[in-house]
Amino acid sequence: MLRDGWYRSAKLLARLMMPTFGRVEVEGVENVPPFGPLIIAANHQSNADPPVLVHAFPRPIWFVAKRGLFVTLPVRYILRRLHARPVARDGRDVDAVKWAIEQVAQDHALLIFPEGTRSPGALAPGGDGLAYLALRTQAPIIPVGITGTERINNYARVAFPFTRIKVAIGEPFTLPVVEGRLPRAALHSMTEMIMERIAALLPQPYRGVYGAERCAPGET
Repeated sequence: MLRDGWYRSAKLLARLMMPTFGRVEVEGVENVPPFGPLIIAANHQSNADPPVLVHAFPRPIWFVAKRGLFVTLPVRYILRRLHARPVARDGRDVDAVKWAIEQVAQDHALLIFPEGTRSPGALAPGGDGLAYLALRTQAPIIPVGITGTERINNYARVAFPFTRIKVAIGEPFTLPVVEGRLPRAALHSMTEMIMERIAALLPQPYRGVYGAERCAPGET
């Protein structure tokens, strides 16, 4: 209950703080399943992305954050109460992977930034960790495209009141069930499919390496 209280307070604070960042538009909330396991796959533009998504999503989310944010005991305490778990930036954190699988097994909504780090303005290649996690758990994936937060360099410098932030939430989908060991090339192909779903929710200039020719026909 205490942990839920911390998260509810953070969500309320995020809602109050959003006007400081600028105008926030959320599209596709109806696509979010109200319960059950879920993996949220979003592009990552700035440190403002997690609080923006906390504000945008109608259900609590859990997420991994770079270990460097957990610098002091009070900060570690607060971040853990807000459903965050530290992860090594090189992606070789076995304990973090186990933790992520546990969260999905508990029917939580788990946020993953497949790029692995911030990529302001344009999508960077996605890592295979998210596809691996989705195959292991068979949880549905919901793609999310975020625009505008790249103008927020840090929490001390905001473009008040001119920043326009948009969170586009796509339809959930699942990866095919795979029996036996999956070749690395096949895993990477599934990563590319996930990234293209994210890219399809972004305006053309934001798609980076996942340009128009790689997105579904008719997407903008």
